[in-house]
Amino acid sequence: MGRGGRTKDRSDGPERKCIATGEVNPKFGLIRFVVGPDGQIVPDILGKLPGRGIYVSADRAALEKACKKGAFSRAAKQQVAVPDGLADEVESQIARRVVDLISLARKSGEAVAGYEKVKDWLSKEYAEVLIQAVDGSERGKSKLSTPHYGSYIGWLTQAELGAAFGRQTVIHSALASGGLTQRVVEEAQRLKGIRQNTLENKAAGAARKD
Repeated sequence: MGRGGRTKDRSDGPERKCIATGEVNPKFGLIRFVVGPDGQIVPDILGKLPGRGIYVSADRAALEKACKKGAFSRAAKQQVAVPDGLADEVESQIARRVVDLISLARKSGEAVAGYEKVKDWLSKEYAEVLIQAVDGSERGKSKLSTPHYGSYIGWLTQAELGAAFGRQTVIHSALASGGLTQRVVEEAQRLKGIRQNTLENKAAGAARKD
């Protein structure tokens, strides 16, 4: 079964224009920024900070373009400072957001970890989302399949997944339908876009361990 998975259609939600690409997309597929009191650009991952929002597609190339081409200053209609390593900071914050959401799902009984538990949920068609660590063994991961009409998340590290379950590392996890699952999938999709350039390096490192 394919690894792509899918998310529910949210095309009727609020839309915003990316300052880097000019494309208009649903808000949940973009990252919001605001200008801080000191005139510096601040990522607003939760979308709750005060101020006029500036939006960039959840894509590392788009974000790096916005940082280099003065797009933030044009969008803000004032000179603003873009902190060094902004893309890395955004990646880190979104990753923490995904981990926090999975942790909340675990506490409400909507997430499990470990090969046997995940396999059991998949066989009973209880799982809607399969999550596997990007730096886990490809041989081991290939033994589990994405749920039919479900989603696959494969760009968190073993350590990040472990943090969600209060363990040192986790390779296999699954989410049930409902609850926080859709939010996890959406935030994980944003993370994938920002983390895309580093996924191949992590996968290559895992392959060397096999």
